[in-house]
Amino acid sequence: MNLLAIDTATEKLSIALAAGNDIWLFEADAGLRHSELVMETIDMLFQKAALKPEDLSGIVCMGGPGSFTGLRIGFSLAKGLALALNCPFAAIPTLDCMARPLSSLKGLVMPVLDAKRSSFFCALYRDGVRICADMDAGPSAIADAIAIETAKAQLKQVLLFGPGAEMLYGKLTQLPQSPLADIDILVGKGLRWGNAQTLLEIALDTDIFANNVTDFSAGPEYIRKSDAEEKNN
Repeated sequence: MNLLAIDTATEKLSIALAAGNDIWLFEADAGLRHSELVMETIDMLFQKAALKPEDLSGIVCMGGPGSFTGLRIGFSLAKGLALALNCPFAAIPTLDCMARPLSSLKGLVMPVLDAKRSSFFCALYRDGVRICADMDAGPSAIADAIAIETAKAQLKQVLLFGPGAEMLYGKLTQLPQSPLADIDILVGKGLRWGNAQTLLEIALDTDIFANNVTDFSAGPEYIRKSDAEEKNN
């Protein structure tokens, strides 16, 4: 299959193109420049792969949570290209994508994104399987969730990773009367988090386009309202 994967959920811009058995990948710390760079990056990858847009079998993007603006850019582009090229598109949850590279680890792992306002987007996984819903929560609520799930799993360790991991770790260690006193909290520094290559892996392994069903009304999972939406309420 020839698949295009678009990750604009964080400050890292990541675009991957699967052309048969070959994968072409571009990543950059784009900050707020996703909209400026994404189309020229996609064009560059098509040229490198000697592929035409109409050769695509499908398009995948990050489903959220993540940056409000970044997710909108990714969804708009994926849906627009899919409609223009008459090919299917699908969205994959961001935290599932982040957790996948660590699915072989035995134990609890938590991908973490900084959600601003002293909150974090995160979820817990065990042996590669999600064990809780996406959270938009502060350190205290996250500590309670970790304590509950480690007790259920009879484990004393959890690995935090992703762009918000170190910040969350610092806040967890400062909690008064923390429920994590007996839990070993580790931070995965330098670990790769979910990106376009992982999107491709999930799409190919799950045969996500097997039924060729596309919901063009679908949108990102924001979890919370944007600042603009809250100001208007």
